[in-house]
Amino acid sequence: MDTDRMIELVTELGRVKSAQDAAATVLLQHEEMVLEVPAMGAFVVGRAANEQTLTGFFRAFPDYSVELEGFARAGEDELVAWGDVTMTLSTDRYGVSPNGKPAVFPAFFRFSFKDGLISREYFLWDLAHVCSQWGVSTDALRAALFAPCAVAA
Repeated sequence: MDTDRMIELVTELGRVKSAQDAAATVLLQHEEMVLEVPAMGAFVVGRAANEQTLTGFFRAFPDYSVELEGFARAGEDELVAWGDVTMTLSTDRYGVSPNGKPAVFPAFFRFSFKDGLISREYFLWDLAHVCSQWGVSTDALRAALFAPCAVAA
């Protein structure tokens, strides 16, 4: 896939996610789509699972938006992007009571492509930086997000 097409897909992904449109988002995704968000412990596989996850995400963060500032090709079928994200935690679903203020923070994205669609998104951001803007404990949020995870000995 050429670089211009990759940038076009990622730009459109940012636009529809900023509109909180989970249905339009999955139309840009390959059937085997993998979404990975380490800050939230998310590893989601498949279009249907991604739509379900994004629907819940947009309920928790109804003002989610991304302003992509740059792109670079990272391999035959990979593109990296960076920019600023804005999102307000609007629920106590994660076991913390937010202050209602939006967090604005830098983010890094790595995308892979297959069959003319996005097949993988890796979304990297600093949870502690975001929690400080929301006025919540990073430890408390991490405990809620990662409680179901078992650590191998």
